[in-house]
Amino acid sequence: MRLSLSWIIGLLTTVGDAAPSNAIQPRQATNRYVFAHYMMGIVNRQNAASYEGEFNLAKAAGIDAFALNMGPDVSNEQLGYAYDGAARVGIKVFISFDFNGGLFSVNDPNAVGDRIKAFKDKPAQLKIDNKPFVSTFAGPGLNVAAVEAAAGADIFFLPNWYVGNDKTGTDGFFNWAGWPSDGNNNPGTNPPSAGDSAYVDYLGSKDRYMAPVSPWFSTHYGDWVSYRKNWVFQSNDLWFTRWNEILKLGPRFIEIVTWNDFGESAYVGPISAQHNDDGHSKWINDMPHGGWLEMAKPYIAAYKAGATSISVTEEKLVYWYRPTPKGITCSGDNLGKPAGADLMTDEVFVVALLKTAGTVTATSGSNTKSFEAPAGASLHKLPMGVGTQKFSLKHGSTEVFSAVSERDIVNTCPCGIYNFNAYVGTVPASAPDVLVDNGAIGSSVPAGYQCAPKPSLPIRAAGAKATGT
Repeated sequence: MRLSLSWIIGLLTTVGDAAPSNAIQPRQATNRYVFAHYMMGIVNRQNAASYEGEFNLAKAAGIDAFALNMGPDVSNEQLGYAYDGAARVGIKVFISFDFNGGLFSVNDPNAVGDRIKAFKDKPAQLKIDNKPFVSTFAGPGLNVAAVEAAAGADIFFLPNWYVGNDKTGTDGFFNWAGWPSDGNNNPGTNPPSAGDSAYVDYLGSKDRYMAPVSPWFSTHYGDWVSYRKNWVFQSNDLWFTRWNEILKLGPRFIEIVTWNDFGESAYVGPISAQHNDDGHSKWINDMPHGGWLEMAKPYIAAYKAGATSISVTEEKLVYWYRPTPKGITCSGDNLGKPAGADLMTDEVFVVALLKTAGTVTATSGSNTKSFEAPAGASLHKLPMGVGTQKFSLKHGSTEVFSAVSERDIVNTCPCGIYNFNAYVGTVPASAPDVLVDNGAIGSSVPAGYQCAPKPSLPIRAAGAKATGT
């Protein structure tokens, strides 16, 4: 999400005080739904089929619908392709109106209603209680009755509004803040669960609450874009701890934040997917996150079943780490270290998903630790070491599997910058996911940066590259 730091601080300060159908056919035993936030503004596809690969991945993970972020750089044509692609796959979508970019204003509810009207009867439109589902990013004060009049329909409205905002016309609220903060959306240590409690108390029911689930947040934009920002929220083991919080809370709706916001390192979708590049390739090149989506699958299934712990049907290890220790100096990076860097720990994280108890051994450079992991999901950590990263599982004396990560930890600056993104892998290894030159990537690199991301991992296809200037 393209936010200014001042705007985002203000946002959380407020918090502190496919065939047509009338309703989605849930695949879960309980009336719970999982969505993923999809940044439409970074894609410019030629047809509906170009969305199908990502939508199939999401459907296989148990995601029910995509929240299509609608900002100033999104056309009805692109929305149409996404709606049609979703119908072909058999997944649902809905519009999330982005009030931060200037396309929509709370003073013009007719424009919002007109967009809803254009898509509300599409086969892939998510409907809850027989109403088109609609959400937002920001936009408190919108006249919901006027929106519905322009749309020609009652809507099921869960906007990203804040504790204390007027609830008139809404069916609940969506909380965007899925990361630890200082309570004012600066880097800090207050957990997302504090926001959960504030929203549920204000709304009066967790059935009226859409909770965020996010794996990471790190961004490093400079003067080459209009939305300069340079900070990292304390992410570390967030993807594990947050899912366990969600299972205990059990809200009716959750939204993964995000599927493809590469610029903020918050993605769980593939980096190989066709998208435009505003310079984020410098910190997502060779940094797949697909292992986090794999890890989410049993959690999504447990959440939908109303369970408070997961059931493992396929054993695997999911691991992640930053590419460098936080203490290195990148003298050529005039942005400097991101705010919040000191809150990040120099650790390698391993989640064991096991059917029966086993021994997990992890090696990070010269550091090696073994952990007795129980059946189910468990989190393990070891100090980050420069060099090779290796992971293995044994049941008794028998090694089940082991692998060396495709990415080493180094004490130099990849692409010349401070990179606080995460590399995510699995054992057994998942299919390769590489940033490729698909004809739509155009990197904008600031003066003074010697950076043109190139293939570096052995898993890369020959000739894969991201273009740069």
